[in-house]
Amino acid sequence: MAKRRPISLTKFELEVMEILWDLKEASVREVQEAIHERKRPAYTTVQTIFARLEEKGAVRRTKKIGNAFLFEPLIERTSVYRRMIDEFLDLFGGSAQPVVARLVETGKLTLEDLKALEDAKKKP
Repeated sequence: MAKRRPISLTKFELEVMEILWDLKEASVREVQEAIHERKRPAYTTVQTIFARLEEKGAVRRTKKIGNAFLFEPLIERTSVYRRMIDEFLDLFGGSAQPVVARLVETGKLTLEDLKALEDAKKKP
């Protein structure tokens, strides 16, 4: 069986996927209405994103209710996050050190966070 090519998502596609992962199954309208009102795009814009996600193999239509299709995700949130983080670290030659240093510097990652991660890593 051929290995599936990893799916790359744009920022907006990822935002739509986040909502779909939370809802498990949803229509275009449900996802559009779940986007914060201040930056809510037009229905047709979200519909276009769903068409792109379907073409990429990230979502599929599950059923039709009236004129609306329901969609479900075909890719997992964790696999998308892993790929994005790996690609980001590649920008730094694969080293997480500059990223972690910046997170500590800005206070977004504390020494307590690092200790908790180290403790979690030690657990079998």
